[in-house]
Amino acid sequence: MTAKGRLGALLPKLILSPSFVIVLIFVYGFIAYTLYLSFTASTMLPNYDLVGLRNYERLWQLPHWWLAVKNLAIFGTLYIVVSCALGLFLAILLDQKIRGEGMLRPIYLYPMALSFIVTGTAWKWFLDPGIGIENTMQQWGWDSFQFGWIKDRTMAIYCVAIAAIWQSSGFVMAMFLAGLRGVDGEIIKAARIDGASTVTTYRRIIIPMMRPVFLSAFVVLAHLAIKSYDLVVALTGGGPGQATELPATFMYSYTFSRSQMGVGAASAIVMMMMVFAIIVPYIYAETKREPGQ
Repeated sequence: MTAKGRLGALLPKLILSPSFVIVLIFVYGFIAYTLYLSFTASTMLPNYDLVGLRNYERLWQLPHWWLAVKNLAIFGTLYIVVSCALGLFLAILLDQKIRGEGMLRPIYLYPMALSFIVTGTAWKWFLDPGIGIENTMQQWGWDSFQFGWIKDRTMAIYCVAIAAIWQSSGFVMAMFLAGLRGVDGEIIKAARIDGASTVTTYRRIIIPMMRPVFLSAFVVLAHLAIKSYDLVVALTGGGPGQATELPATFMYSYTFSRSQMGVGAASAIVMMMMVFAIIVPYIYAETKREPGQ
């Protein structure tokens, strides 16, 4: 091989090597460091005295952590199920080649262009009883109208779910719409020749063929639900009290506010294992899938 050929083969590696080193250090290196801290007696500052699984034992004995896990179960279930249902409905609506589709698509997708901080702040104003929808409806004459969920300990977590669903449904719609547009038109024509209605065609033929899209949407939404932090901080700050605490906000508060770095690191590792429990089976299923399936 000539010197020019060797340089051509080496050049992509040289270009990518700085990014590879940075990712290796600042992603995987800090993951390893967090894992190590979860086995130490670290409090306000790192303490490298190993304590085994003591931090994990303390973590699962904390009512605060169990509340965060319970809230994650409620929030994650609503977020994934409603986002998928609403996204599928919007995708089917646009798949009918309705007039104005080109205008509706960016409108539905616009919320995903916003950060969760912006979404949380906007919905905080919208749901605030003093300045939001409750105040507006009362000024319009509905004096008995009340919508103070964001101030209610039992209902505040549903406000977080509403804001998250509003932001992500358009993205899910785009995924489903791409899947719908990828269905073989001959299959649909054959179903209609056989007398199947539009509803039956979608329910019996098209939607079952979109299982990979459902799986992809589930993985993306579950990952976003587990690591939700900025939306909760902007919308409720984890309150009222600790009513909307999630594992991500728990990890931050125990690491920095309560100076329990070891417990915070343990909660971060548990969150990472939750993500792995979702992503690893998905990757395995994708790699084992035969071509054409």
